[in-house]
Amino acid sequence: MSDLLSDAIVDEQLKELPGWERVKDSLQKEFTFDSFPSAITFAVRLAFESETVDHHPDITIQYKRVKLTYSTHSAGGLTQKDIDGARIANQVVS
Repeated sequence: MSDLLSDAIVDEQLKELPGWERVKDSLQKEFTFDSFPSAITFAVRLAFESETVDHHPDITIQYKRVKLTYSTHSAGGLTQKDIDGARIANQVVS
């Protein structure tokens, strides 16, 4: 099990993750794409990347918008895995 991050560490790490915000015990960001297929393609690419690190976001798709939520449920909050997942999502989208 991963260790929970302190509020100070989360706040510091978020400075390097544009668009991501802390919502209770999770990190969230909404991505907007030009088309529904582009949104789905992003979600599928992220799914494959998430498998390689064995940490998966909650994904909500609404037409051209994809909302990601990261939280380490087994730890009861935010861990380094969530920060790393947000970084991976930002890399996949670019």
